[in-house]
Parts: sequence; structure tokens; C-alpha cells
Amino acid sequence: MFTRRGFGKAVGVGVGAAGASMAGLPTAAGAVPAPGGVPTSGGSAAGRTSAAVAVSAPGAPGGFGRLKRVRAGELDIGYVETGPAHGPAVVLLHGWPYDIHSFAEVAPLLAARGHRVIVPYLRGHGTTTFLSGATFRNAQQSVVALDIVALLDALRIEKAVLAGFDWGSRTAGIIAALWPERCRALVSVTGYLITDRERQRRPLAAKAEWAWWYQYYFATERGRQGLHDNTRDLARLVWSFNSPTWRFDEATFERTATAFDNPDHVDIVIHNYRWRLGLAEGDPRFDGLEKRLAAGPAIAVPTVTLDGEKDPFTPAGDGTAYRDKFIGPYAHHTLPGVGHNVPQEAPEAFAEAVLEAARLTGT
Repeated sequence: MFTRRGFGKAVGVGVGAAGASMAGLPTAAGAVPAPGGVPTSGGSAAGRTSAAVAVSAPGAPGGFGRLKRVRAGELDIGYVETGPAHGPAVVLLHGWPYDIHSFAEVAPLLAARGHRVIVPYLRGHGTTTFLSGATFRNAQQSVVALDIVALLDALRIEKAVLAGFDWGSRTAGIIAALWPERCRALVSVTGYLITDRERQRRPLAAKAEWAWWYQYYFATERGRQGLHDNTRDLARLVWSFNSPTWRFDEATFERTATAFDNPDHVDIVIHNYRWRLGLAEGDPRFDGLEKRLAAGPAIAVPTVTLDGEKDPFTPAGDGTAYRDKFIGPYAHHTLPGVGHNVPQEAPEAFAEAVLEAARLTGT
């Protein structure tokens, strides 16, 4: 893995020239598939519902690209983009309570190596909004993944390296498992996170259960109200708990915390955690997809998994707990002294994992 100095030498001085804009690119919104169906490919107009245009918005704080927006599926997705417009695509996916700024250092490193880097806000975060006020504020796992497939369609990206942590790992893994033709390679922090809700009913070891304290808090109406009333305080606490060695400053936290001002943030976060525990229903249109995911499908695309040594959710065994789920070209790394938010705590290591995954494709 690259050190900070070593990675800087490898990418040279090209970061400043890596911000090619795609504002104004004609795009199209991806259709929501039929029940249990498969989204359309990004290379065809079939199944798309309406035309859309990616537009630039005021610059994103942190300086790694201008905010853009594009209609995709049932969302107007906010995202940043950097790197050459025709470079191989990389999509970087955050989780909760995080946002696109977890990749503020990763994105320019990859752009300098010739990649077109897309970093979207997930539903309920930042500038990503629903096209209709009547849409169910659903955050079940398959729907979040379909958002990213729709984004690929809207940006006319046939295939990308997908890399993420937390919700982003799960989302990338689902796409790799169900629609491998859209995933060139995968980088997944904490390995295999696809959810089987029936298995979720069984308790874990006591220490592992304790690490999920906020998931159980959100299962209560008191927890919903607490997230609404104390959004930033809860997020700050989770950051500290999840990354015990990371000394972030208040400006860094606040840069991300603005993403939680999204009007759908509480509904999306609460539904996500309650759905996982079987305490909230999803959309029956996606029951077929969830049944496939509950079976624990293996992932055959080239994959690099990362574990943060200090991450309270990292399974024991240096990746062996989930190794059999990855049946294609594979590599694993455990990062000493690193917690849950790997791309922000160890951006060079995360960027190198993306490059390594791309090399595993042999193309």
C-alpha cells in the first residue's frame, strides 16, 4: 500500500489539471424496474422515462469539484465529478453518518491517475432529493443500489469500479452481485455486507451487539425524535465511536454535517435501520431482488476488501469471515490504526485499493 509520500510521488503534479467538467452533458433518467426486474443498461435508451441534463451548482466545500445534479430514477442526484471525462469511471459511495467529503482526498488522487471519478450523495443526504413528494421514503438495500444503477444510466456509464464503505460497501456489493456487467471491479470496506433480514434476527456476540447501539436506538420512536432533534450530536458521537483513533476537527465535521440538513434525512436513516431489523416494510416491487440478496449471492467481479483495525464492526480473522463470498480475483488488506471511515482516515490506502482492484481486471 502507498504511504502518503509515496502516493504523492506516484501521482506527480497532475491533480490540479484533473477536474474536467461534464456540466451540460445530455443524460437520461433510469427507469424503475418491474417487480424483481433488472435495470436497463447505460448504453441503451430503452426503459428510460425522460431526458435530463447534468447541471453545475455552487462549488462543493472542500475543493474537490463543483456540485452537479442529474435526474436518475426517482431522484435528482447531487454529485461531484473530477478527472478526465473519458477516463475509466470510478464511483465512490459513502454511508451514514458521512457524505461525499469522505472522499475529498481520494477523488483527486484517482483523477490524477486518469480516472473519471463520480461521488454522489446517497438518498436523504446533501443535494440529492426526490422528484416527487409522494414517493415512499424507502431506504431498503436494493433501492439504494438501484439509485446508483440509475445514476450510471443517467451519466451514460456502462461499467465502473465501485468503491465504498458503510452503506456504500453494501450498495456497491449489491450491484457487483446482481448486475456484474455494470461493475468493473469492487472495493469494499468491511467485506461482504449484503443483508439477509432473516439472519439479522439472530443475536451476535455481546460486544458486536453493543457496537450497533444506534441501530437499536433508531428502532424506537424516541430514537427517531433523537435523530431529528440531535442530528449533529449523534453523528459526532458515531464518528468518534466508529473511528477511535481519528482526530477530526470541527470544521471537518461541519463540512459533512450540512449533508444531514436534507429534508428526507431522518426518514431515510430511520427506515434503513428499521428495515434491516425487520421492523419496517420495504416496497413489494423489490421483493424479488431482496429474495436474491437474502440468499447471499457470491461476487465474481475482481475485488479488494479492506478492514480498519480499529473499526468496531470489523469481523475477526483478517477477512476470512467473508472470504468465500468473493469468487473472482481478490485481495485483502487490514489497515493498522484505522477505524470505520477508511477513505477519510487513510485516503492513500483507499485510493491504492481502487487502483489495485482495477489492475485485478487484467485490462
